[in-house]
Order: sequence, then structure tokens, then C-alpha cells
Amino acid sequence: MHTVYLSLGTNLGDKEQNLLSAITEIERRIGSIRAQSAFHATEPWGFESENTFLNAALRVETELAPLALLKETQQIERDMGRTQKSVKGKYHDRIIDIDILLYDDQHINTPQLTIPHPLMYERDFVLIPLKEILV
Repeated sequence: MHTVYLSLGTNLGDKEQNLLSAITEIERRIGSIRAQSAFHATEPWGFESENTFLNAALRVETELAPLALLKETQQIERDMGRTQKSVKGKYHDRIIDIDILLYDDQHINTPQLTIPHPLMYERDFVLIPLKEILV
């Protein structure tokens, strides 16, 4: 069993329901949620938008390997209606964003996945919820 930390964010539609739906799907498809932060309202980061975000963090126990976890989080995003991912620092409004922050104590650097998440230390919307659930 592996311990992973995920960051969730949404700035479109019913934000609270988007987070709750993502959390339900994560529990169903990825693993057991062992801790959940509060929901935090935040301003957009890296782009301009009239829509504020709602963010949260989860600690999850999973049997999935890192790339399988990435594939599953991306599928949940698509299933919830996300049509485009951020590429090369170009960010967009989104129904849901699920980022893998940490995976056990592993360091991974592949074209598909970097763990720890390379920008998490620059983002209060990630660090504040994460601090609530770190063990």
C-alpha cells in the first residue's frame, strides 16, 4: 500500500459539489481516503480569471503505481468534464484539477510525471490544505 497526497481545485460550476464528486471518485477508483483538508477559497494562480477557486488536499492509500495513479486522476478529470490540461504554464478555468503532490517518499522525474510536484512549494493554495493533513 502506498500513501499519496493529492491536490484538488475547481473554479467552474458548483465548486463544492465538484470537489465532493472528485473525492467520491477518488475513493471509488484510487483508494481509501485517510485525511481530507477543509475547502479553501483562493484566487487564480498563473492566469487571470473572474472565477475564484475552491481547493482541498487529500491523503490517500492506494495500490496503484505512480503512472497508473496519474492515468486514473486524469480519467476522473475527463469524466467530470475537463477538456483541456494546462500545458507549458498556460492555465485555464477548470471544472476539476487533480495533482499528485507526493507519492510515499519517492522522487520521480519522467516526461509524464514529476513527484514531488515541482510547483507545490510556490502555491499557498496547495501548501495550506496540505499542511492540514500531513503526517
